[in-house]
Amino acid sequence: MKRLALVTGILALVAPLALAQTSTWTSDPNHSEVDVSKSTVNATIDVAGVDTGEEARNNHLKSPDFFDVATYSTATFTSTSVTKTGNGLAINGNLTLHGVTKPVVLTADGPRGPQPGMDHKPHAGFSATTIISRSAFGIGAKFPGAVVGDDVKLNIDLEVVKQ
Repeated sequence: MKRLALVTGILALVAPLALAQTSTWTSDPNHSEVDVSKSTVNATIDVAGVDTGEEARNNHLKSPDFFDVATYSTATFTSTSVTKTGNGLAINGNLTLHGVTKPVVLTADGPRGPQPGMDHKPHAGFSATTIISRSAFGIGAKFPGAVVGDDVKLNIDLEVVKQ
């Protein structure tokens, strides 16, 4: 008897849903957010653009002693996953630098915006950081950790424009 009452109760709840008409819904952009887990990030970085604020140091970093920009002029990053973390994002991916590919995690703040730019297109901004081991990428192999630290913090500031 209890089973019959349970089945009857479920049917009573489901019946109105079966009679409902089909309708179309659109998202409210003021109360919705993008599913970041479906996002991808692909970036190419001009290594020759390294800027420490000191020209002599920049030139040394661009030399074969470190980045060897004549041979490895760009670095690339390709994401493998993007997840939301508090107020930001964790972007897992593969960084290719100095001819070596290693997994890294970018900790990103943002997006900030979108705000209309002077071109009347929406602009958004992101900042990301990660710490890499220079020796793992074969950078500055002549310099021991006591002379030049092995951990290098990468700071990335990015503005994107909706096309």
